[in-house]
Amino acid sequence: MPKYKSTVAELRTAQRVHGNFEAMELLVPDLSGILKGKRIRPADFDKSCKDGFPFCAGTTLLTTLGETVSGIPYGEDDGDPDVPCHIVPGSIAPVPWARKPTGQALFTLANDDGTAFFADPRNVLERALQPLKKMRLQPVMATELEFYLLDANAARPAVAVPKIPGSDRIQPGPQVYHPDDLYEIEAFLNDVYDYCDIQNIPAESAISEYSPGQFEINLRHVDDPLLACDHAVLMKRIIKAAARQHGFIACFMAKPFAEDAGSGLHIHMSLVDHNGKNYFSHGRDSLAAPPFSDRLRHAVGGLLKIMPEATLICAPNANSYRRLRPDMFAPVEPNWGVNHRVVAIRIPQSDANNLRFEHRVSGADANPYLVTAVLLAGLHHGLKNKCDPGSMVEQGEHIVPKLKIPNRWDAAIDKFSRSKVLPEYLGHDYCKYYAMNRRAECASFHNTVSEIDFDWYLRAV
Repeated sequence: MPKYKSTVAELRTAQRVHGNFEAMELLVPDLSGILKGKRIRPADFDKSCKDGFPFCAGTTLLTTLGETVSGIPYGEDDGDPDVPCHIVPGSIAPVPWARKPTGQALFTLANDDGTAFFADPRNVLERALQPLKKMRLQPVMATELEFYLLDANAARPAVAVPKIPGSDRIQPGPQVYHPDDLYEIEAFLNDVYDYCDIQNIPAESAISEYSPGQFEINLRHVDDPLLACDHAVLMKRIIKAAARQHGFIACFMAKPFAEDAGSGLHIHMSLVDHNGKNYFSHGRDSLAAPPFSDRLRHAVGGLLKIMPEATLICAPNANSYRRLRPDMFAPVEPNWGVNHRVVAIRIPQSDANNLRFEHRVSGADANPYLVTAVLLAGLHHGLKNKCDPGSMVEQGEHIVPKLKIPNRWDAAIDKFSRSKVLPEYLGHDYCKYYAMNRRAECASFHNTVSEIDFDWYLRAV
């Protein structure tokens, strides 16, 4: 039974450094990675930090629209019960964009007996981490998040593309990696980095991505997957807050525009053994070039093997599948290679100390806790069963990707529902209810009559 640590001393330190908070926002990620929670006043600070508080358990099992699903517990069918909750140590920080002095903290859900609540995404990730911990292996990881900045004043969603200075012209073409694109949003970026520093979010480089108005901000590697995912969801919140203040809407949809690049959640991960050495770069050598151990090959093999059944985690929404197109620079088949950005699992250029893989399948709309849980499941499955990843895509090799992972929502739900591997890591109940949640939202989406119905069929049929 876990013991929950009081965070009163942490609260005192935060208020001593940043001033007294007039309110605190308590936040928990739901099934979609959306932060939900409540705001408390100073009279409740100490009690919440010391003893915890009750909160609606079903919050973690809602659809993207915040709806309950019939048949899933902790919802309308059984009275929407509360469970005990506790603040995550180390997560108390100020909210620098708030109008009044405000704090924030993440919290986690528990059962009445103190055990971890099965549907809290942080707990799902913690469960998936245990098999590697038993092997005395520690994942080290970081996330890269792509997003678009849209014009908040536009009547329809439109990229906020500034005009060429001194003219009324808009620059055509992607202009990928162009530093002037970053200069144009310098005030926004400055706020993002300032907010990250205040909240101890280790944001690193920013780049202008492949489409106009698309950007990426990277986070520093840490040796705690839970903390890395906390960083990801909190930086998303920071980016959205800073965007609002500068007349933008930060869009993390996987594919907001049909003919422009999709936005991904790329995860870099390595393993460190109990001696602090990179687990992938030593052991029996493989014949592969560049040289790395069979441990990396087996880990990649496990990730590739479960990729079709794990697609629903990496592409959780209807819009996610608009990104998974062979002609749009997105991974659509279980393949791997060194220093190649078209493959699903890329081995970046690295030395023996930082040898790692980059998982490139997930959209920016995916829940980072669940994606990471799936990666840990694939890693352990591959190492345990010595999975063969097959031939590697060579550096510089031209490939024509072929669709070998589900590229339709219904198909991905069916693959996930039949998985034999993932329930052992994520939990059988969680996988069951996750699939029910996605299937219900999928049905609702396809039952909605959209404008395209009228465009295509009103006159023609």
